[in-house]
Amino acid sequence: GMNRKTHAFNKGIDRAVLRPASQVYGALVPSVIRKSVSNVSNNLSTPLDIINGILQGKIGTAGKNVFRFALNSTIGILGLFDPANEIGLDAEPTDFGLTLAHWGTKKGAYIELPLLGPSTARDAMGRVVDAVINPARIFLPDDTANTQHILSGANTIGIRYDLRRLVDGILYESTDSYAQTRLIYLQNRRFNAEETAPEDEDAFYDELYYE
Repeated sequence: GMNRKTHAFNKGIDRAVLRPASQVYGALVPSVIRKSVSNVSNNLSTPLDIINGILQGKIGTAGKNVFRFALNSTIGILGLFDPANEIGLDAEPTDFGLTLAHWGTKKGAYIELPLLGPSTARDAMGRVVDAVINPARIFLPDDTANTQHILSGANTIGIRYDLRRLVDGILYESTDSYAQTRLIYLQNRRFNAEETAPEDEDAFYDELYYE
């Protein structure tokens, strides 16, 4: 019940703020600038991906992200461009929630967080740890760290614009937007965590749509 109330709150925020802001952003900001904002934001988050890759014991993935960060921060002019992707070094983002999953932590209850959206008990804890160990917060000057937050917010608005048809379909066109959101989130996180589906998955999904 609390999850549904939080979902309704988040949906209201999307309708009143995020959705219209993304429409204005998409209409006024050229795509090349939106792409550069996304590139810089993603590049600044790469050191955290590197740390989590190491914690997961995926040295190859961590090394790949090291090369991506070095290349995009230099030749890519502080991440404005993504030359690493052009030579086949695709981004491999990860987080501490996936690190916990790698070491066998169960996902726990599904939780919808105010403003932050879908999560699980494991992923919520992962968000907290990521915020604490984020190298940008620890090593960068406050002004630069604040710039990362601004860029991350702009990137979120840009993603909302790019995925507007998908997100609008889930939130405003589906019969039960909460159940649909929960289903998609859990499936996606299970895939990213390389976890197998539970044996009672069919019953689990039936329960989501029971009402």
